[in-house]
Parts: sequence; structure tokens; C-alpha cells
Amino acid sequence: MVDDLIRARWEKLTRLRELGVEPYKDGFSVSHSLKAALAEPDGTPVRVAGRLMTLRKFGKLAFAHLQDGSGQGQVSFQADLLPAAEMEQASKLLDLGDVVGIEGFLWTTRKGEKTVQTERFALLSKALRPLPEKWHGLKDGEARARRRYLDLIANEATREVFLRRSGIVSFMRRFLEASDFLEVETPMLQAAASGAAARPFVTRHTALDRDLFLRVAPETYLKRLLVGGLERVYELGKNFRNEGIDASHLQEFTMLEWYAAYWNYRDNMRFVQDLVQSVVREFCAGTQVRFQGQLLEFGGDWPEISYVEAVQEATGIDVLEHSTRESLAAEVQARLPDVDAAAYPSLPALVDGLYKTTVRPRLVQPCFLTHHPAELVPLARRSSTDPRVLDMFQVLVGSWEIVKGYSELIDPEEQYRRMSDQRDYRASGDEETMMTERDYIECMEYGMPPNSGVGLGVDRLVALLTENETLRSVVFFPSLRDDRREERLVVESLAQSGESGDEET
Repeated sequence: MVDDLIRARWEKLTRLRELGVEPYKDGFSVSHSLKAALAEPDGTPVRVAGRLMTLRKFGKLAFAHLQDGSGQGQVSFQADLLPAAEMEQASKLLDLGDVVGIEGFLWTTRKGEKTVQTERFALLSKALRPLPEKWHGLKDGEARARRRYLDLIANEATREVFLRRSGIVSFMRRFLEASDFLEVETPMLQAAASGAAARPFVTRHTALDRDLFLRVAPETYLKRLLVGGLERVYELGKNFRNEGIDASHLQEFTMLEWYAAYWNYRDNMRFVQDLVQSVVREFCAGTQVRFQGQLLEFGGDWPEISYVEAVQEATGIDVLEHSTRESLAAEVQARLPDVDAAAYPSLPALVDGLYKTTVRPRLVQPCFLTHHPAELVPLARRSSTDPRVLDMFQVLVGSWEIVKGYSELIDPEEQYRRMSDQRDYRASGDEETMMTERDYIECMEYGMPPNSGVGLGVDRLVALLTENETLRSVVFFPSLRDDRREERLVVESLAQSGESGDEET
């Protein structure tokens, strides 16, 4: 069943074609954005284009608002200034949502509103669907994400979020390049899922006749470049982790990752704090950000909290006393009967689960978390003063991890042993362990310089700095569940009803 409003638009489309008007043009020469045009003095000739958002007719005079990438602006149509055929199109065949091009000049109405007076007019793209009347202010995040294009048309706040995201990404690129980091690209398809503890997506490479993995992290490839002599590298790109969805997790997400030869994790802690504070000052007009009802203070030196001590304070358990999952699980069951230790199939998974359920929710203000148990990250260097913990840090803000970094393990023999331990954890049922990368260890055997690397979650940082509580609000097109209520296409419906005019349908 074709909606009457859609049917009326289709009839106008048919009429335009009968008049010899092409309703889907191949371009239009624009001289000004609407914002720039309306800043010009009266009489200035301009060519503007945009989407028709309002249309008010007063006999031989009509006013409309167009919207382009710079905002909205008013245009006017006057019968004695337009060719008759174009005035008829404007008054009878236009609909809200149509994309139009206007050639004319600036003038100011009696109410003082700058306006483009139309002298020539062109329909550039006919909209077959009306813009939803109730879309503005829609609160359903999934509906907005599913049709982000409508969200962008109707909600200026959404546009501002994504403009700010673009600005933040550009700013971080400039910041890194000012410190002599080189932007590089590494494979999205990898032979082993490595660089982070996560369940990967698997795909089939037909030409090579082998299974490959969408990367969970670019880490081991970036460190190969350090061996090759590129001493400071970074990559901004997508990672993929086949895990659950919640407010702070997406399976496809954007990560900024960088590595610096001859730095250690302390160097990167200072660099990260400088970078994040610079971003906050640039885009938040100060050092404070409101998020989830809390006022976050990014200024000053962030406090440093020991991972091991924080878990012990929250649970009474010293995780460093346990070398097996079974011994830790026994103490967890004795002290924390509400924690389902059986849900965690390996020692690293159980340690991480304790931290995430008892410590992380308390870490609201920006802080560094350090001294992680050595079992958690097989690519990180053990501390020289206490080999039970790692030379590693995380940045927590609003109970979200936005940064992880560490001094990198560069000893190939120890790396092989620790990757072998990961294989044992995987055999015990932990699917979020790293795979052994023989090619990477071979690379290490040629001599990897001391270095430190960092991964920064771009989506999370943007969400924090734009006061959005879910990541999908700051990603144009996040993955969503299949929409079983999918609407029939207008062109499908009309074709099946015999109204499309296509004789072969």
C-alpha cells in the first residue's frame, strides 16, 4: 500500500518528466555556502544549493528555507523575476525534502532577514519520501542510528557531534605529527588474531584458500615497522572484536594506536596526558567535561592507582598470590559468593573480571591505572623491580577505559613462552586470548628496539567529550540488529502496483 503523500510525490515526479525536466541532475555550480551567502551585502549575486526544509506561498510570492552543510537560510521566489516554467515548478511541483539549486542575489526583507532572491531555479533531486514530522528530537537511539541521514537532517546537535568528532581526529593527527610520528597503514586481514585479548571475526580468503581474521588490533604489525627503522609510527583505523554490545563497546570501532622507539611506558603516560588535556582544552573550552551527571576534571596531573592494590582493597584478594585459576577461584568463592567464578575460564579472565566488577565502576575522575598482573597482557614488558606486574598503564575516565599503553616486550624468547601460555588458556576455553604469531616472533629475532605503544579508543573519547553516554551516538553507522519491520521501498511498491511507468516491470 503506497502512502497518499508518497503517491502525490510520485505524480509530481511523473509530471516533471512529462515537462522535460530531469529530476535528478548531475551537478550544480555553487558559489557560496548558505552561511557565506547570507553574510554578503545586498545585491551580491550568488549560487546556492540545499534541501528544502520549509515552503510558504503567498500568491505570486513564496519563501522557503534551504539547508546545506553550513546551516539554514531563507530564499524567495517571485513570479515576475522567474521564468514562468520555473515558477510553476517552484509553486506546484516542489516538496519539502527536495534538493534544489538557486541562482539569484541577496536582499533583506522588511523584517530584517537576509534572503536569496531567486532568478533561476533548478530541481536537483526529487525526494520521494517526506521527512518524518516527529523525527526532530527523537530519543530512540537505535532508530536515529539506523537512519542517520534523517538524524543529520533534522537534528543540529547530531551534526555538531560529528563535526566535533572530525575536528578531534584531525587535532590528534596534527599532535602526533608535531612529535615526528609517521602515519602508516597495516593489514585489516591478518593470519592470527593478535594484539589484544578478544574473540575475532573469521573470514575466508578464496584466492589464498585460507581463513583470515579481521584485526583485533594493529599492534604487532606496527612494531614490525619499528624493527624496520621507522622509529615513531601511528595508525588510525578500524578494529573488530566479536564481543557483546553495550554503551561502551562496539564490535567495529576506531582506534588510534602509536609506537615510539626508545620510549618507555612512563614517557607515554606523560604524552597521553598532554594529548588528552590538549584535546579537552581545544574542544571543551576548559578542562572540565560533564558526563553521566558527573563533572570530570581533566586538568592537573592525574592520580596513579595500582591495579593490584585497588582489587585487593575492593575484594580483600591479592591476585598476585595466585598462579592458577583454580586457586584464585576458590578464594573468590569464599570471599565473594555473588561473583560467578565459573564464568571465567582462565586466570587472566578471572582477574580481569574481578577488576571490572569491583574496581572499574568506582574510577570516575581521570586517572592512571598501573601495576597490572603479568598474565593479563602477553605483549607487555614485565617490571624490572617486580616481574609479577607489568610496565603498563590504562587511563580511566567515567569508568571507561579510553587508553591502554605499556613498555613493549622485546625479548623474543620470553614472547614465545608467553604466547604459548595464551595457547594453553585458549585450550581451557578462553576464546579471548591471543594467538601465537610466528612471523612476529621471527621479526623480533632480528632485534626490536626498546619501545612503548598506546591504543586510544577514539569513539569513547569522542563520546566523553560530547556528553554522549553510548558509543553508537558518535558513530555514523554502528552495527544494529536486523530490522524485521523494514519498510518496502517506494520504487518497489509502485512497480508492483503498476504505477512506475516501467513497461518491463
